Amino acid sequence: MTHIIMEPCIGVKDISCVDVCPVDCIYGKDEDWDMLYIHPEECIDCGLCVDACPVLAIAPEEEVPDKWREFIAKNYEHFGLTAP
Repeated sequence: MTHIIMEPCIGVKDISCVDVCPVDCIYGKDEDWDMLYIHPEECIDCGLCVDACPVLAIAPEEEVPDKWREFIAKNYEHFGLTAP
């Protein structure tokens, strides 16, 4: 499984999660996007980004709260993939 970045990330400037990712699968640091995205095929499910996130915007895919389930599809679609 992968981790998903959710709504609380929108507009956040602290991107500590990018710096701790051992496989560099979090994208958007140098882009003009409103939030960051985790590439689901590159994520190794280590969870380091969860602890580094200052706004609690990252969760394992299977733990994404119902109110933010739409971000699972948004994340996959951002990379041209079909959400599970």
